[in-house]
Amino acid sequence: MIRKTFIVYVVIFLLVLNLQSQAIASKIEPKQDSRQLQFQDMLVLFLLPHMNDKLREVYAKDLKASPELYPYFVNVSQVERVNGFRGFDFLITLHAIPTVGPHIPVGEDLFTFEITPGVVVKLVNFKHLKGPNKMDFPPNYQDLLR
Repeated sequence: MIRKTFIVYVVIFLLVLNLQSQAIASKIEPKQDSRQLQFQDMLVLFLLPHMNDKLREVYAKDLKASPELYPYFVNVSQVERVNGFRGFDFLITLHAIPTVGPHIPVGEDLFTFEITPGVVVKLVNFKHLKGPNKMDFPPNYQDLLR
């Protein structure tokens, strides 16, 4: 009897976790590829190390482990040329959903980077929109919270 109850709880947990991951992915994930999406994905890959550095710093007070940031959980919100048409100074704003474990979301963050000639990358604005919520964490991952 106890074993059956345990199996039912595990199955329910896995279903909820799967639905949660699908809901997050459906918010960000486009339905088909395009040239614009390819360039955005290349840009995200280029900026990912800079984003991970900031997330490691920001989430250190809430989490015992650094969150992971997967490229498919990052969306380019805005790109602006700072110095007009054909200028090569850019401000790029990205919306990110960092995760821990099997894609458990731990928050939402906005990054604004300035990219200038010589490929100089500078984080000019960071907004922590949402942090980890203890209620969203599965019981077996509660130990990751501080």
